[in-house]
Amino acid sequence: MKNTYFDLIEQSYYFPQEGFDLRDKYITFHGVSLKYLIEKHGTPFRFIYLPKIGDQIKKARNLFNRAIKNNAYNGKYHFCYCTKCNHFYHVINEALKHNVNLETSSSFDIDLILKLYDEKKLDKKRIIVHNGYKTDDYLQKIILLQEAGFNNSIIILDSVDEICRIQKLKPKHRIKIGLRMAVDEEAQSSYYTSRLGIRHTEMIEFFNKNIKNNDKVELKMLHYFVDSGIKDTLYYWGEFQKALKLYIDLKKECSSLESFNIGGGFPIRNHLGFEYDYEYIINEIIKNIKEACHIENIKEPDIYTEFGRYTVGESGAIIFKVLEQKQQNDTELWYIINNSLMNTIPDAWSIHEKFILLPINKWDNEYHRANIGGISCDASDYYNSEDLNQEILLPKYSDNDKEPLYLGFFHTGAYQDSISGYGGIKHCLIPSPKHIIIDRDEKGNFIDYVYREEQSADEMFNILGYNK
Repeated sequence: MKNTYFDLIEQSYYFPQEGFDLRDKYITFHGVSLKYLIEKHGTPFRFIYLPKIGDQIKKARNLFNRAIKNNAYNGKYHFCYCTKCNHFYHVINEALKHNVNLETSSSFDIDLILKLYDEKKLDKKRIIVHNGYKTDDYLQKIILLQEAGFNNSIIILDSVDEICRIQKLKPKHRIKIGLRMAVDEEAQSSYYTSRLGIRHTEMIEFFNKNIKNNDKVELKMLHYFVDSGIKDTLYYWGEFQKALKLYIDLKKECSSLESFNIGGGFPIRNHLGFEYDYEYIINEIIKNIKEACHIENIKEPDIYTEFGRYTVGESGAIIFKVLEQKQQNDTELWYIINNSLMNTIPDAWSIHEKFILLPINKWDNEYHRANIGGISCDASDYYNSEDLNQEILLPKYSDNDKEPLYLGFFHTGAYQDSISGYGGIKHCLIPSPKHIIIDRDEKGNFIDYVYREEQSADEMFNILGYNK
């Protein structure tokens, strides 16, 4: 067996594959030359490839609509983008180009909606689903949004107390609401039932007591969300069937109920051997809802999804340079990169999330096992296992090489900036890397531009109060 890094990848996976290829011995991402970006912008830098966002939206819509047609399903499908996943204007603006609906999570999200409306990026007919704990400020803004004419704004009640707090605000119009069902967690979880939502055993009683004869609110949606994602497992289908039965029971009591929101949770590729049958899962969802409604002789609901990570995760990447290799003992070799992993991909150390890791160059070199370390002083600032192989294999290189080794973490477009605090104070005062946007022009040619330069010392000093 040959032992170059290229041979390792070619013998282990189907390669080239969607999004990844080699051109002149350098990796490309959706046809974009990373060698060109490195030479132009230096490292480290993160980037967002905007066209991938639209591709993901169209893929989900096509699969759901195909399943609806194949099953003679009478409801419609609605795609919602979760703003919390990536709040950047260029990301949400790209998603809105594909006519997505939106899901909000906090008070400032409403200000964001109004900002987008002022800029004519969306109109008042847009469906907006409001999740999350409803602080008084959040509730007040939602009600003001509805009274301003956003007639498809739906408040999802996360607890039984929220209905009382809505009524205390004395809204001028009838408020559209949804109910969130609290799911039971998987066996290995630290708790039995999600803190989010209302227990399914209490839902009918709560509806009859607080909503059924209440002319101030109108129930439109049942919502549930499985935190571990939409998977072909007994656990997922068990919670799905529980929510579906609850929808049917509520529908028999409430004619205005018309929507079944299955939340989010479509996975994204986190290694080159990733396999997931999206078409099968979607068809099973549609078929099961269709059959259950037919048996109970009720109208099939409109189906909503709230896809965040699935929408934007595969559009992002972060590129680093290896500064030094350190052989710390007989078996542990470290590649030290020119930023902090804790700061740039916090999910990797906080919840042990895995990403696609590939060298940008030196694919013709032999490979060996390596650990990747950041430049912070924290022992947790490392990455040393792949989701598939449980170890990292990377090209060997010599300190005398003319060109350093470059590494890329791919499919990092969801949550990383939000969790690490974009442009804020980072561990060890290591600056946020340069941020690049990649798009296509009207002719299909790639264009790239700097959204924000690497964070400067003065920017940090302003936050810390040194510049007075």
